[in-house]
Amino acid sequence: MAAPKPDQTAYYDPARLLRVDHRPPAGVWPGTPARFEPGGYLHPAKPKNLEALGLPHAHAWSPTDEDWQLPPDWQRIVLEGMRARIARSRTLQLFMDNCVRCGACAKRCPFFLGSGDPKNMPVLRAELLRSVYRRHFTLAGRLMGEMVGARELTPAVLKEWFKYFFQCTECRRCAVFCPQGIDTAEITMLARELLLLLGLSVNWVLEPAANCHRTGNHLGIQPHAFKDSLEFLADELAEITGVRVQVPINRKGAEILFVTPSGDLLADPGTYTAMGYLALFHEIGLDYTFSTYASEGGNFGLFASVELMKKLNAKIYAEARRLGVKWILGGECGHMWRVMHQYMDTLNGPADFLEVPSSPVTGTRFERARSTKMVHIAEFSADLLAHGKLRLDPARNAAVCATFHDSCNPARAMGLLDEPRAVLRAACPRFFEMAADTIRERTLCCGGGAGLGADENMEVRLRGGMPRGREVARVRDAHGVNTLVTICAIDRATLTTVCDFWAPPVRVAGLHELVGNALVMKGEKERTENLRHEPLEPEAGG
Repeated sequence: MAAPKPDQTAYYDPARLLRVDHRPPAGVWPGTPARFEPGGYLHPAKPKNLEALGLPHAHAWSPTDEDWQLPPDWQRIVLEGMRARIARSRTLQLFMDNCVRCGACAKRCPFFLGSGDPKNMPVLRAELLRSVYRRHFTLAGRLMGEMVGARELTPAVLKEWFKYFFQCTECRRCAVFCPQGIDTAEITMLARELLLLLGLSVNWVLEPAANCHRTGNHLGIQPHAFKDSLEFLADELAEITGVRVQVPINRKGAEILFVTPSGDLLADPGTYTAMGYLALFHEIGLDYTFSTYASEGGNFGLFASVELMKKLNAKIYAEARRLGVKWILGGECGHMWRVMHQYMDTLNGPADFLEVPSSPVTGTRFERARSTKMVHIAEFSADLLAHGKLRLDPARNAAVCATFHDSCNPARAMGLLDEPRAVLRAACPRFFEMAADTIRERTLCCGGGAGLGADENMEVRLRGGMPRGREVARVRDAHGVNTLVTICAIDRATLTTVCDFWAPPVRVAGLHELVGNALVMKGEKERTENLRHEPLEPEAGG
């Protein structure tokens, strides 16, 4: 058997990863050159993906190269890009100037907790960018230089930016605890956008973005294959429940456009969540449609640039207009919801051609979606339950002992905290919360969001996911938890790795997988299997 490699979890020893020293190193560590070691960095974006998106300076390079093949005027490009972006954003101006370096954010960052690298402290990661800003855009920096923490923009600085701003998942946990209200994720986004001006980005961001731009989903699945995937899931659901559901695709005149991450349809465990959606919509008689054109809720542009985020977000609304729907229902996704609720109005403007969403089953008007015209599936399902419109048998999830992971963006960006818990409690008989400092607005990160979910940077992912994984292990040992439930497709993928490594045998499930298990459908046969084709068991471990 071949020895494991740095892109495999078997390569890593948990005891080694737990030996983390959080003490500041001796010497002038801010100037320590960035090192790119196996398992610790992401592969660069392929030129074809930059070209497909119309992005500049597409070229082949490697982080381990001495020469990154920068354009001749690269400093001017970066500094002019920084000037323009800070000038048009009052918040960025404040974030550049207002940090008092108190360090309140340091012990809140999963990547600093997992690595001990001082440059992974949010305050010092941001300082990698602020120091250049200070040198070129402040009087004190121009006059006194290093005395006030200012430094020149050099290739070595760019390498620091690439390494450390791609060791930030933009989870915004640091922002919750910042006494100045600084959103360090915005600084990460700025740095990544400046790198992109030079053709420097990661393939795990730009390839999904290019695929979404070209085909509508992050894997580049063609419309006929998208249709086949949905019909396969409908076949699976019929085998388990005895109920044949119809899957409407590209149907004009439907009341609702349903948009979910394409990972729900194409990869386990997301497929089980998608089967839960299909069962739910059939049972309530929802007038809805999928779209092959807007078949990806996740907006990978968020991890690259504002313009790319805007371009991908527009596809959903263009399709809503073309199909003539009244409003949009969104599936279990993370960054889709941050884009919608924090950036939609300034990116693509209020969706005035759509109606304020109103449930066709309960009549509830979702005022929180007044501007975006898009409702989260957890909020929609919680409303159905509150009005007694769903019949759930939680005994069908008797083998599940659950805890809930608040996904960063639905939790912190839109305050979706109580609704998924209400649904989970209705669908599952046993539910235990993790520690208060690790959930809700203070939730820990999965370690693989914002474009970090590739395998080549496995050590970074395991270290960033370590705080969450250790807390899952604690509730596993204390309460017998065997299932981590979440409402984000990226979390389902990345937390599976985290749990396999830090908290085995806990597995990861979407919220609506458990809803699909528990849902009592009209005309169903006697249920003997859950949506994973596992026998229904009376109790955990049975």
